Amino acid sequence: MKRNIIRIDQEKCNGCGQCVTGCAEGAIQLVNGKAALVSETYCDGLGACIGECPVGALTIEEREAPEYDQTEVDKHLTNIGRLPHSSSHGTTLPTPQGFQGCPGSMARSLHPASSTPTACPGSTPVAQFPAAALGNWPVQLSLVPVTAPYLDRASLLIAADCTAFAFPDFHRRFLKGKVALIGCPKLDDAGFYREKLANIIQTNQVEFIHVVYMEVPCCGGLVRLVQGAVADSGCKVPVKLTKIGIAGEVLAEDLL
Repeated sequence: MKRNIIRIDQEKCNGCGQCVTGCAEGAIQLVNGKAALVSETYCDGLGACIGECPVGALTIEEREAPEYDQTEVDKHLTNIGRLPHSSSHGTTLPTPQGFQGCPGSMARSLHPASSTPTACPGSTPVAQFPAAALGNWPVQLSLVPVTAPYLDRASLLIAADCTAFAFPDFHRRFLKGKVALIGCPKLDDAGFYREKLANIIQTNQVEFIHVVYMEVPCCGGLVRLVQGAVADSGCKVPVKLTKIGIAGEVLAEDLL
């Protein structure tokens, strides 16, 4: 049948990922650093994702395509950990002023404010605590645009998801002065991570990489994919490894 369906211009696409979060059906994913239509049956042809693209890589075209399948979309959304379309359609997220896409996909540098939290009037004064050291958003590797300004000649902290929960002094010890990128080598697409990291390293002339990972066996995959990404990039980048124990201690540190 002939119907409206999304068209993605691979030459224009910069891999920012805003269309991925803008598509309620999950029809678009990043593949090799570029937006791609996962399945034509997932695309409803309404073009909600078009307004999320900052470079005009998305258009709607009329062509031969399989019929949109709501049942398959719901199965797909469940498989990728999102609410089925019937539950999520029409919901919107609060967004920062001037930004019309999902807040999770907007690349921005952060400047932590005061380290003293505000107490309610009449309550006991709140003790001062160290300021957060996070300097970039987003931090999930799948969402970080390859061309984000904060990546230029950056020092990267590539951390397994669990490390910040296991190590209580994560911000002060590891994060200060680095761009944070997080992921799970077991549950996420390690091949995609390797390709995207290689692209980030080569495009931005990354100067240093610190990998923080857990002692569990599956976390060794993070070390291997970072080493592979550096090799694929053709760049000479020093890499430091820090292994964190489940009990919250540093078990080993090595400089490659």
